[in-house]
Amino acid sequence: MKRIEFLKAPMDIATMQETVSFIESRIEQKQFLQHVVVNVAKIVNMQKDPVLAESVKACEVINIDGMGVVFGARFLGHDVPERVAGVDLFHELLAMSAKREFPVFLLGATKEVVSKTVEVVKAQNPNLNIAGYNDGYFWDDEEAVVNKIRESGAKLLFVAITSPKKENFINKWQDKLGVDFVMGVGGTFDVVSGKVKRAPQWMQKAGLEWLYRVLQEPGRMWKRYLVTNSKFALLLLKSKFLTR
Repeated sequence: MKRIEFLKAPMDIATMQETVSFIESRIEQKQFLQHVVVNVAKIVNMQKDPVLAESVKACEVINIDGMGVVFGARFLGHDVPERVAGVDLFHELLAMSAKREFPVFLLGATKEVVSKTVEVVKAQNPNLNIAGYNDGYFWDDEEAVVNKIRESGAKLLFVAITSPKKENFINKWQDKLGVDFVMGVGGTFDVVSGKVKRAPQWMQKAGLEWLYRVLQEPGRMWKRYLVTNSKFALLLLKSKFLTR
């Protein structure tokens, strides 16, 4: 995989299959691998949040999730073949884990959502070994949850918590988790459980998932995306025309 720097954020140019194969090989070798995806919001937030920026930079694999980042990177001259969306990679890695008999741990969301997610992914992958799961509301005793993950014997850990909490949690505890692979998956459990509906394929490919979220929750989302997308556009224009 080729690593580039885009708007001060490192990221890897890779296809979905290249990413899965690389992760599988590292797990086979028992070499710890920390994974993260970057989207428009995360890149914007990294500009002003040094802790988040360091947590992202500490990861061995940094995939491009949002189509906005794909289009932006191409605008600045980078050859990006495709995005590797976190929710799609999650499903690919679960299928791989079921095939290879790698136990997994799911962490995040509410008790109801993570329980439903376990039910759905087990139905999709009958041979999948769910070593354990826990909701994402454990901040009064992080170490207890870290111990639970380590004692579960899981090889892969998926963390469905919002940014920058999940990146900082993973970076803080990575040496004590006892897993070979850890990935932040944001709102993936909400999608998998059916709590949140994902945008249609044509909107995903057109980079309009943000608009779909706004249409779903206009009161909560319109300002967030307006501000974030505007800042991202300004960063792109500055990098294209003013940074020479």
